[in-house]
Formats: sequence, C-alpha cells, structure tokens
Amino acid sequence: MTTWQWRTFQALTPDELYDILALRQEVFVIEQNCIYPDLDFKDHASLHLLGKEGDKLVSYLRLLPENVSYEGATSIGRVVTSPKARGLGLGRAAMLETLLYLKNNHNKLPIIISAQAYLQKFYESLGFQALGEQYDEDGIPHIKMRKEPT
Repeated sequence: MTTWQWRTFQALTPDELYDILALRQEVFVIEQNCIYPDLDFKDHASLHLLGKEGDKLVSYLRLLPENVSYEGATSIGRVVTSPKARGLGLGRAAMLETLLYLKNNHNKLPIIISAQAYLQKFYESLGFQALGEQYDEDGIPHIKMRKEPT
C-alpha cells in the first residue's frame, strides 16, 4: 500500500532528497533521453509529495506556490512514477492527493502545468484544459494546461 507524505524542502531528509533526485534522473533524464536542468532552484519553494511503499519511493511530484512558475497561479510539476511501480494508478493518485490538498487548504488560484503532450488526456481527465498549441520543452513536446480552483 502506498502512503503519501507532504514535505517542505527543509523537512526532507538527506535520504528522501537523494531518492527524489535519483527517481527524477532515472525517468526524466535517462529513460526519456533528455538532458535538461532538473535542478532549477524551484525545489526550495515547493511542497513535495512522496509516495512510498515501505521505505521505497515509488511516486513523486512537487507543488509550486503562486508565482514560482506562473504569475498568479500555482503549479504542479515533476510528476513521476518509478518504472517498477507503473500501471498501479500512482500518477493519478498523486494528482488526486494534490488536488485534495489544494482544496483543503482553500486554494483560490488556478493551477497551470506544462504537461508532456502525450499525457494531455490524462490531465484532461483531472479537469485540466489545454491552453494553446504544443511546444518544445527540452526536446519533448509539451502543452500548457490550466485547471480552475474548486
């Protein structure tokens, strides 16, 4: 069973931070064959959602507060599931956990994301709507998407 834990950057243990960076590297850099600046100095301001099976990190995302990525909006990024845990719905579970967190904390801001284009339907199923056309981000097609607060 996956347990979900929210952490500020400052509350992450060294082992948790290492596991997060290793998972992001495994998927976004190695698996997707994409050299990009993962360490973008946005982690410090973000809340981090860790999905763990026991002590093993299997899913992760970061919640970026207003104005960190988009003016007047919050954002969700680095949504990732371990290749060993795919097919279990952990990406959806992490997103639902995040949307619930925002609702429970009275978020009144839109959520804007830069989604990999192949995941557009996934995000639409969570209430996001595409904004404009696809664009290239680090060699991968992306689309900007927006969800109004509930």
